[in-house]
Amino acid sequence: MISAIFILDVKGRVIISRDYRGDISPKCAERFMTRLNELEVESKLTPIIHDEAGISFVYLTVSNLYVLAVTRTNVNAASVVCFLHRLVDVFKHYFQELEEESLRDNFVIVYELLDEVMDYGYPQFTEAKILTEYIKTDAYKLEAAPKPPMAVTNAVSWRMEGIKYKKNEVFLDAVESVNLLVHSNGSVVLSEVVGVLRMCVYL
Repeated sequence: MISAIFILDVKGRVIISRDYRGDISPKCAERFMTRLNELEVESKLTPIIHDEAGISFVYLTVSNLYVLAVTRTNVNAASVVCFLHRLVDVFKHYFQELEEESLRDNFVIVYELLDEVMDYGYPQFTEAKILTEYIKTDAYKLEAAPKPPMAVTNAVSWRMEGIKYKKNEVFLDAVESVNLLVHSNGSVVLSEVVGVLRMCVYL
């Protein structure tokens, strides 16, 4: 769950920001730059930075910009990094190059995209082909009122056109295993349940 997205220049000035949950201060971008400079001096830079105030910063550097996600919860850092990469790909799809100038020139579209790709801190659509059905740049002006895509599955990059099955079926297997480690005196040292969901879809 992401609290806010910031896009900063190399000096740490906020170019674009979008607060999704209202649980962080806008000044946390300044704190991020301070922590970043501290870790850079210590040669301990990582794409994930934890702050003493309980805030986690996950960031990417793209064309002298910092694309920053801020959260107060214990999120899956890999999924946040993946989301930021997908967000950068969406921006590049719309603006060709992700640079400070392109963000400033198209800030209205940037805010529309930030509203579409995330809802209350949860990632939504990050597929550029789907987003172009809803958000049109000057190159994609509509003559009529915008309508939702007829078949969303045809607009995604990972599904080829023309796939049809006789039956629409979804198979879901829940595979669970229980691990238990008991001391010789009978006390439980470790107990855990590990599960995996495996899905096979024919739609």
